[in-house]
Amino acid sequence: MTSVAALPIVVKVGGSCVDDLSQEWWNDLACLSTGTESTRLVLVHGWSTPLAAYAASSGRGTTVLRDRFGNQSRLTTDQTIEDIHTVSAALTSRIAGLLGARGVSSTRVIGDNGLLNADHGERYYWEGKTLVEIDNRVGPIRRVDPELLFPSSSARVTIVTPLALDPSGRTVNTDGDRAAAAIAAACRAPVLTLVTNVSHLMVAGKPVHEISREAAAVLRDNNTASGGMRKKLRAADEALAGGVQRVTLGSGLTSSLRDGHAGTSITSAGDRAQIETAAANG
Repeated sequence: MTSVAALPIVVKVGGSCVDDLSQEWWNDLACLSTGTESTRLVLVHGWSTPLAAYAASSGRGTTVLRDRFGNQSRLTTDQTIEDIHTVSAALTSRIAGLLGARGVSSTRVIGDNGLLNADHGERYYWEGKTLVEIDNRVGPIRRVDPELLFPSSSARVTIVTPLALDPSGRTVNTDGDRAAAAIAAACRAPVLTLVTNVSHLMVAGKPVHEISREAAAVLRDNNTASGGMRKKLRAADEALAGGVQRVTLGSGLTSSLRDGHAGTSITSAGDRAQIETAAANG
């Protein structure tokens, strides 16, 4: 078990991407997962778009909160957690079916089984110009137990639903990209791949093929990168800080992203010129 879990392939795919990914993309992922006898692949999925659609179809809206630091997150209530379970069950079933059709066995792990442990989340959020305390069931990942990643010795792919347990034992919502980063670091994966619906990190309308961790952090902090991409850059920074050698992101085939032939590669190697250029773009 230890040798299998040492260097897995870790991929995160957004919930909105699952139905949009091509047959070629799934063929490529299947080939990656069966590369050698000991190959194991961890596929972390998100749920943002299908969760919002499910809530709307059930007559419930989505509330976005902004904390005192300016970070945005979905208001997560007891009902939201129930909705996440419903939506993620359907998502993982579809993923398992797509892999199974290619002869690849998979198993599902829900993070709140002990795989993912979170800290208490932020409790103060802006309502207009006033900070108010809100019980929002979210939390940043504090610890990952990599021994729980591979419950089945025969499954080539572990599909992870990134819910977590907070210190009080409650199930909480987490950011999927950051959960994938924590998982990659915990199991010492050399590369983390974040599959997105855009081809690259874009700066001034141009695709970035390679960038240092430091320069990417500048783009994140000066708001050149915003929204979902800003969160992905934060996750990349956390993965690299945890020992991952390279983070790749984009909409290409996973093998091409991992090899640096598509998307954007982020590494820890600092380049002063890159950092200065990133700062200038802010």
